[in-house]
Amino acid sequence: MTKTPVKLTFEEYVTYDDGTDNRYELVDGELVMVPLPTGKHSDVIDLLAEALASAIPQQQRGNWKVKRDVGVYVGVNPQTGKERSRTPDLTVLTSAQWAEIRASETKAAVTKTPPLLVVEIVSPGSKKTDYETKQEEYKNLGVPEYWIVDLKQKKVSVLTLVDSQYQITEFTLDQLIISQIFPDLSLTVEQVMSA
Repeated sequence: MTKTPVKLTFEEYVTYDDGTDNRYELVDGELVMVPLPTGKHSDVIDLLAEALASAIPQQQRGNWKVKRDVGVYVGVNPQTGKERSRTPDLTVLTSAQWAEIRASETKAAVTKTPPLLVVEIVSPGSKKTDYETKQEEYKNLGVPEYWIVDLKQKKVSVLTLVDSQYQITEFTLDQLIISQIFPDLSLTVEQVMSA
C-alpha cells in the first residue's frame, strides 16, 4: 500500500523533525529527500566554498557568508498554491541574513529573502529541476546570481538577473568563470572539474 504524502506548510517544514539526519526540500507542500552528494560532488562543493570564501575579503565584503545546507524559501507555486523551499549546494548570504537564520527558533536553516548567490551541482536525477524548475524559482524570488555546475557536461552556467530575467553565460574548459557578485574571482571551469 502506498503511503499518502503528508502536506506541510512552510512553518511546519522548518520545524519538522523525523528523528533522522535526512535533508528535505519542500516541494508543493511535500517533503522531498535531498540525496547525499557523491564524492566528486562533495569535492566540487568544497572547492567552490573555499574559492568563494577567499574572494569575499578581496572585495571587502567581510559581511558575506558562504554556507552549505542553508535552505531558500522560494514561495508559492502558482499552479498548485503550495509552498516550496530549496536546499542549494551552496548559498552566499549577507551577515544580516545569517544572523536572522541563527536567531530563528526553527530546526531548519532557511532564508526567506533572496541570497546573493546560489549554486546547484547537477546530479543525474536533478538535471531538469536544476536547469528549469529551480531557475524559474530563483528568478521569481530575485536571486541576483545562480550557478549551475554540470559535471557531466563539464560546464558552469552563470545566470545573472537583469530586468527580472536571467541572462545565461556558459563557461567551459580553461575559461575563467565570470561573476557579477564575485568580479575578482579567479577560478576556471577546469579547476572546478578537477576538484
